[in-house]
Amino acid sequence: MIELCSARLAGDDRRGWIIPIGGAEKKIRSSAILSRFVELCGAGAARIVIIPTASQLHDTGERYVKVFGRMGAGKLDVINFATRSDCEDPGHLNLLQQATGIFFTGGNQQRLADIIGGTSSAQQIRDGNLRGVHVAGTSAGAAFLCRQMIRVGKTGTTPRGGMVSLTDGLGLSDAVIIDQHFRERDRLGRLLTALSRNPSATGLGVDEDTAAFIDPDNRIEVVGSGGLTVVDTANMTQSMLAAVRNGKPVGLIGVNLHILLSGDRYDLTTRDAWAKSDQDRRSASQ
Repeated sequence: MIELCSARLAGDDRRGWIIPIGGAEKKIRSSAILSRFVELCGAGAARIVIIPTASQLHDTGERYVKVFGRMGAGKLDVINFATRSDCEDPGHLNLLQQATGIFFTGGNQQRLADIIGGTSSAQQIRDGNLRGVHVAGTSAGAAFLCRQMIRVGKTGTTPRGGMVSLTDGLGLSDAVIIDQHFRERDRLGRLLTALSRNPSATGLGVDEDTAAFIDPDNRIEVVGSGGLTVVDTANMTQSMLAAVRNGKPVGLIGVNLHILLSGDRYDLTTRDAWAKSDQDRRSASQ
């Protein structure tokens, strides 16, 4: 059985939702993605902490304060970690402790890893998720959520030696590797290359204005206007990565791939996928 989190839950606690967003999500009151995140966090009772560290634009955090405020979120705080010492600040740790939801903005995921990775704030976020705090990230923030993070890579459909570089992410999940702006930036090859090095993980390629809502039971529901590419390497019988030089194509045999749209679901434990139409037919027959 796949464990989606970095440690087992204690007692009767249920892990919070993990929500990677592919970037460029709609930021209006009717946004299916952001409004659902606010509802999960408690709507008017929500305490959401926004972390714009990946972005170097001074107003990124405040823009999301306005967006979530229009959607009815109760309390909104911005923690812009600029240094690793900021991540040890007792005031910041207290805000994270009180949060019902945490949101990472887009920007540069390596900046998130460099500043937040391995700090007390990173541990506080992981512990919070284990006891039910919902954690979402868009664009670079999405890539940072998992344990093995894509740091940088090249575009293209075919996997190639040296196409991608990985580093440690936040560590909410060791069961998935996440890539963002997926279809728009032609990133199938780099996700396949990453999975050829980590075949125990499932690849999630998230298009823009699209999110994978991963529930506490390790089931994904797709929300948004694009697609979620699920790359399942559980039955991969051969990877030629070790035998190729940088830039040369990598042969992979036995890879299973799904393209899921809004309302479709995927179970990370059983590795089964269902289209929304199939679910509707099952519900109607019950």
